[in-house]
Amino acid sequence: MKVEIYNALMRRQASRRDVLRGTASAAALLGMSSVMGGVPGRAFAADDVRAQILQIPGVGKGSPTDTDWQKVGELCLGPTKANVQQGEFAGVELTFMGLNNQNLHNFLFRGFLKPWEAYTGAKINWIDLAQADYNARLQQSIATGTVDFDILEMGAPFEGDTAGRGLLDEMPGWVGKQIEADDLVSYLKPPVGTWDGKTYRVTIDGDCHTFAYRKDYFGEGSISGMAEPPKTWQEVNAASKALIGKTDPLTSQPAYGYLDPLKGWGGFGFYFIENRATAYAKYPGDPAWLFDPENMKPLVNNPAWVQAIQDVLDLIAAKAYPADQINADPGTTAFSQFLAGTGAMLMWWGDVGSSARTSDTSVVGDVVGFGINRGSNRVYNRKTGQWEDKYNEAPNMAYLGWGIYVTKRVSTDEKKRKAAWSAAAHLGGKDLSLWTSAYPSGFQPYRQSNFNYDEWEKAGYDRAYIEDYLGSNVDSYNHPNAAIEPRIPGIFQYYSVAEDELAKGFAGQYKSAQETADAIAAAWEKITDQIGRDSQLKLYRASLGL
Repeated sequence: MKVEIYNALMRRQASRRDVLRGTASAAALLGMSSVMGGVPGRAFAADDVRAQILQIPGVGKGSPTDTDWQKVGELCLGPTKANVQQGEFAGVELTFMGLNNQNLHNFLFRGFLKPWEAYTGAKINWIDLAQADYNARLQQSIATGTVDFDILEMGAPFEGDTAGRGLLDEMPGWVGKQIEADDLVSYLKPPVGTWDGKTYRVTIDGDCHTFAYRKDYFGEGSISGMAEPPKTWQEVNAASKALIGKTDPLTSQPAYGYLDPLKGWGGFGFYFIENRATAYAKYPGDPAWLFDPENMKPLVNNPAWVQAIQDVLDLIAAKAYPADQINADPGTTAFSQFLAGTGAMLMWWGDVGSSARTSDTSVVGDVVGFGINRGSNRVYNRKTGQWEDKYNEAPNMAYLGWGIYVTKRVSTDEKKRKAAWSAAAHLGGKDLSLWTSAYPSGFQPYRQSNFNYDEWEKAGYDRAYIEDYLGSNVDSYNHPNAAIEPRIPGIFQYYSVAEDELAKGFAGQYKSAQETADAIAAAWEKITDQIGRDSQLKLYRASLGL
């Protein structure tokens, strides 16, 4: 994205907020002293940073703007100042590659890092990528040996492709201390972020999929006819079919049930068929649900996965989705549909929970509820080859969270290396994480300290809402049957080709769910053989703790 386009968007965003806040906001700004050069603000007590940043802009005060991101970044500079002298990185230029989805990710990073740049003297150049373009861009850089970035926003599944190929710089010890890495939730601690015993990642996100639903669709006398929200995927499909032809109680538009994204998203869309599949395929006590740990044969065409695909085909056949759902990717289902008032149920990353109450575009904040991934009233035992009639649930730990990584491009220049890791540490700071968890950012809670309900309540969230939302994250992170994906090379090659085959199946190009699943499995076999079956099997088993 060109800088002039970014600046224009920021001006437009700020203008929209000014309308929401009115003249009272302007008067308040005029009464503030300056936090940083040219940015209105007021001096905050250093020992009360967390309470202060949660009031920027304040829950219910409209979507945060670039000015807010800069204020938060400035207030969270304390740990940086403890490790870096003012102007220490003068003359250093760094290139940062990350996402620009939904005006989040890189947009926020720019704001957070502007005060860091002003203090340290470093300059950051940006490579902005849409979600659908991310995997291809990263894989091209890896395959051609043309890594043209110093800092990388990346998820743990790619660690096999990057750290495993020696492309990353090992984290210095001082960074782990600055970011207080021990505060991470347990499932994001090593081995996540490590490879061959070395640490490479500053975690900035939690990433598990949770269930969001409209409370006004369920209850006695509701249009769904269900007293409670669905507990199983079988009930999700039944509710979706029961809502056909009815009217949304909030928007008076047509009512819809569950919102499956039917269009790919650069490999990231595969997580959404996983949500259905894990309940059927992740047998308690068995860590394997994607590949057979004895031979790397895909499990994606076994009866459990076929059932997940059939669920979607059934709703397509019943015309239970909004028109043109075949072109709806996950970004559409969350931000253009669910938050905007279309649909009753959604599986998505946790930032839907914060966006529902703090985004200008959300209309569902007063009627949304949360829970863990839906279960199933039967589960497939891959070892016996039989279905078992018992309730099963398996939250999907989709993507193991975003992190900030530093590449080997800086390894021979100690000044540049320290600058790159300082920028990463600033973005992964403990206090900053509280703000990104509470406001629209593209991220969700990922530290133990993010789950202090009192802090969220003081920010403006009501207690019942935050217990519901944060509880869905905690229950997923700590679930004994959580489905955790393997950190193996090529994982997004598998996911991307699976998306392609699913799209054909959803469009009717395959005769059945089984034929669709078989096409995915055949494509996965080719990828495994191309990468090397023996090496993949070894890494896969290690990732499962076998």
